[in-house]
Amino acid sequence: MSVEIVLTVIAQDRPGLVERLSDVVERHGGNWIDSSMARLGGEFAGIVQVSLAQGSVDGLEQALAALAADGIHCVVRRDHAARPAEGPHARLEVTGVDHPGIVHEISSALARHGVSIDALETRVFQGSMSGEAMFAASAEIVLPASLTTEQLRDLLEDIAHDIMVDIDIADEATAVA
Repeated sequence: MSVEIVLTVIAQDRPGLVERLSDVVERHGGNWIDSSMARLGGEFAGIVQVSLAQGSVDGLEQALAALAADGIHCVVRRDHAARPAEGPHARLEVTGVDHPGIVHEISSALARHGVSIDALETRVFQGSMSGEAMFAASAEIVLPASLTTEQLRDLLEDIAHDIMVDIDIADEATAVA
C-alpha cells in the first residue's frame, strides 16, 4: 500500500541540497510528487510531498534524520489526505511600501472571513522610482461559498487604506486569463 508524506527541509544554502534530498527519497522507492523550495536569507527551505510504499516509510525517516549530520534538517509528517478547501478560488495581490504588520493584518482579515490560503509568496524589493523598500504578496485563496470576491474586495479595502497597500482580487478564471 502506498502512503504520502510531507517533508519540511531547511539547511544553510549550498549547491547539491536538492540532489541529496532527492537521492534519499529515490533510494527508498519514493516518488517526488510536489514541492516548493526557495533560498531565503542564506538558508534553503522547502516542503516536499512524497509517495512511497508503507513499508519504506521508517527507513526513509531514518535516512532523512541522518542528513542532520550534514546540516540538513528534515521534519516528516504523514499526509492525512485532507480534503481541499471548497469554494470559489481567487488570486490576491498586495503591494505597498514595506512596513511591519502587513502579512498579519491581511491574513487576520482573511481568517475572520473564513478565507483559506492555499499558497502565499511574499517579497521585499527596492522601488524603481523612490528607492524605498516595497512589499509584494501574491496568494491563491479559497473563499467560503457565502463570500464573493467582490464582497471580500470591499472588506479588504478599509484594511488596505489603513495599512497603506494596494489590494487586487481576481477570480481564478480571471486571474488565469
